[in-house]
Amino acid sequence: MAVVPESGSEHERSGSLHTPGSGRGSPFRSRRHHTVQRRPMSPNMKRYSRMTFSAPIAAAAPTTRFKRATVTVLAAAGLAGAALTFAPSPAQAAEPAAAPKAASAVSAQKGTGGGNVDAWINEALSIMKAKGIPGSYEGLHRNIMRESSGNPNAVNGYDVNAVKGTPSKGLLQVIQPTFDAYHVAGTSNSLTDPVANITAAANYAADRYGSIDNVNSAY
Repeated sequence: MAVVPESGSEHERSGSLHTPGSGRGSPFRSRRHHTVQRRPMSPNMKRYSRMTFSAPIAAAAPTTRFKRATVTVLAAAGLAGAALTFAPSPAQAAEPAAAPKAASAVSAQKGTGGGNVDAWINEALSIMKAKGIPGSYEGLHRNIMRESSGNPNAVNGYDVNAVKGTPSKGLLQVIQPTFDAYHVAGTSNSLTDPVANITAAANYAADRYGSIDNVNSAY
């Protein structure tokens, strides 16, 4: 619909909807109402004689398709973040497997009976030397670690001796009859006493195999 300005100025005749000096901006930039008057009309057309331009139209809301795509992307990003957050590194995954080995080594070296394997061996060697029983630190230590892993309270409850009612016990897995026959005087009478168990086993090994160093089996 054509619009004819009231005055005859060049600006007004141009039909522009913005004021001089305002640049080429959109009429939506100003919130003031701009009113222009047409040439005289019949009474029936007066209701169309004035035009009012209101505030800018709000931007259209995102389409449903766009919303769904946005949610999908954000959800995927969240899952990826969770995977990164919660996924362990190779070094972390390997640590639990290594820890038990270290703990076992320390336990075996110190024993689980409140003593120390090295100290027990050295005390036994001192008694063996005085009694003329052959054997070395290496021979004793090797057999102790193989038989009981340094646990003076270790008991074998499944072999033939256990079936007969005389299970192997102690650091060197000695059965009661052997301990009684080869017990070394001056040591404890308890089969599971570390030093008494070592010296009795070494005494038996010397009689049967020449030395504990030559033994690679139970006594």
